[in-house]
Amino acid sequence: MVQSDSVSSVRGLIPAHLTPMSRGGAIHWDALTTHLRWLAAIPGVEWITTTAHASEVATLTTDERQRMIEHAVSVVPESVGVVAGVYDDGSARAAAEARRSVDSGAKALLVFPSGVFAGGSQQRSESQRSHYEAVAEAVDVPLIIFKYPVGNPLTLPLETTLEICQTIPTVAAIKEWSYDIVEYEDTWRAIKADAPHVSVLSSFSRALFASLLVGSDGVLSGHGSIVADLQSELLAAMQAGDLTGARKAWDRIYPLAVACYADPFFDQHNRMKAALGILGRIPSDATYVRRPLVEVDDTELATLEAACVAAGLV
Repeated sequence: MVQSDSVSSVRGLIPAHLTPMSRGGAIHWDALTTHLRWLAAIPGVEWITTTAHASEVATLTTDERQRMIEHAVSVVPESVGVVAGVYDDGSARAAAEARRSVDSGAKALLVFPSGVFAGGSQQRSESQRSHYEAVAEAVDVPLIIFKYPVGNPLTLPLETTLEICQTIPTVAAIKEWSYDIVEYEDTWRAIKADAPHVSVLSSFSRALFASLLVGSDGVLSGHGSIVADLQSELLAAMQAGDLTGARKAWDRIYPLAVACYADPFFDQHNRMKAALGILGRIPSDATYVRRPLVEVDDTELATLEAACVAAGLV
């Protein structure tokens, strides 16, 4: 059972689920149930993330976000904790969303950076820190910091990341999506030296093997929505020091990582949803997305089918 008051418990394999949708963008709740149950049954999955990028959170209404959390909590076994994304630009609004998420059953929260950070907040660490403080003051569950790619206007500098980990007691983990292996290693070493109670969770889906070689307490990624079983093998082998076994698992994941994360990058979850349809894990009429996103075309479908074959999934 996940203990919500234990910061050290937010670790291991944490897939972020997709949101099956019918034509026109209505949430396909039955397909979502099937998807969640598949994820929860994978060995090593102790948490599942909802209302995040992979869930198309930006297109969901407040009511839909709350219902999605409640649905996830009702579907997965009690041994699997639900992490809810907190996605809002205003700190007070984010705090209110955090309270609603916890009231809906979330046992931990993935706190997105505020869009306001894009105005140069890297020079105002107190602004970035205060956003996380507002959420921490509103709820008493583990929080996960979302560290965006190097160069992204929403990113947190390493110094600010470490400061947040050291000063906010409920910060349990970092979703490390810097997509820079040097930054990743600097973060890993700094956290293990100065805030060892905080887990570092790799989100390097396109280069997961490399990041796990540096060190990781787990994986938090939307790509787990289609390859959680292979990620489980990869993570277990890496933790056991079995590099041959880890390489074997990664060689299967790699073709799908290339296919899903090709340019344009923002189509990544559209492709993953299409892959779920190809694999027969959700119905073909549940692979639609909401605007401004668009469904993948026939050329990309063929690429995804080939990647599924190369991964040995079909």
